[in-house]
Amino acid sequence: MRVEVRNGNVDQAIRVLKKKLQQDGLFNELREREYYTSRSEKRRRSKAAAIRRQKREELKRELEEFNGGKKKKNSR
Repeated sequence: MRVEVRNGNVDQAIRVLKKKLQQDGLFNELREREYYTSRSEKRRRSKAAAIRRQKREELKRELEEFNGGKKKKNSR
């Protein structure tokens, strides 16, 4: 991964690097590898994550139906 330092602005380059690492999932992986987790714990976590994803998708569908399928436009 490469980040350019422009005009000697190291702080901006560090922010860009941190954002790229966050999107890449490195920090989450480091947090997971910090301690040993048993198979059953991994299974429980993955099942809980799947349930959260499903609820989020369900809520999203309900909101789309409620709004008549219209998506909000960005005001930018």
